[in-house]
Amino acid sequence: MIVGSHVSTRGGYREAARGAVRIGGNAVQYFPKNPRSMQLKSFDRQDAERCAEWCRNNGVVSVAHGPYLINPAAEGEVADRMAASTRNDLEIAEACGSVGVVVHFGVYKGDNLLDGYRNIVKWVDQALDGWTGSAKILLENQAGDHGPMGTTPEELTTIRSLSARPEAIGFCLDTCHLFASGQWNGTNWDEFRERAGKLAFWDGLAVVHLNDSRYPSGSGRDRHARIGEGFIGADGFRELLRTPELDKVPLILETPVGQDGTHAGQIARVRQLSGMEE
Repeated sequence: MIVGSHVSTRGGYREAARGAVRIGGNAVQYFPKNPRSMQLKSFDRQDAERCAEWCRNNGVVSVAHGPYLINPAAEGEVADRMAASTRNDLEIAEACGSVGVVVHFGVYKGDNLLDGYRNIVKWVDQALDGWTGSAKILLENQAGDHGPMGTTPEELTTIRSLSARPEAIGFCLDTCHLFASGQWNGTNWDEFRERAGKLAFWDGLAVVHLNDSRYPSGSGRDRHARIGEGFIGADGFRELLRTPELDKVPLILETPVGQDGTHAGQIARVRQLSGMEE
């Protein structure tokens, strides 16, 4: 099982990965740069390359997460700036040896949602234009707190299929978002699994954000809870974690930390719920 948590890069990229292992993980997620800014970062390439080497030698999978401000459905000059920011993130992720950069699907407030979808395809193509690295843009499903856009596997797979570079696009599945949007209600996992399989969604899945939900299914509220302590609950995660399609996919916790200030207890709990530690 590949499981870990989001960690700080205050001590550098390699130290972030080492910190994830110290609490029992073999996966790590990090912000390549300030998550509340789109300003391009001139990063420490040597530190990033040391991170990549350390992760390879220690069997650790790393994933980058883009800034909160990135909105692929935007248009105009701001969309250009966002594409440049994500390209910068891809360069950092590539140097760190990471799977890719997680980007939220996008929010569009116009009258015609089709225009929003067109913007996303255009934006993804712009960010990937000329990109030759192995790090991918990882589109993440949304919770529905800004409307229904981006909550379904159909939308993610369609954007990928319409892109000029589908091979450079993967998916991030957030369990809290899936639950909050009503796509998963805690009892219909097999139905969702089959539906996603028909769309080849699992083939593109690169990372799972493993989060419980503080609110019921269909609430449209993106509020994470510790694993087994929210409305998804232990039984919901027990079923999800035994899904064969997730066997080699890194599971990243974005939940509140435990009393020790880390995700160590929750990482152990995830392994227990998966059946690896009966």
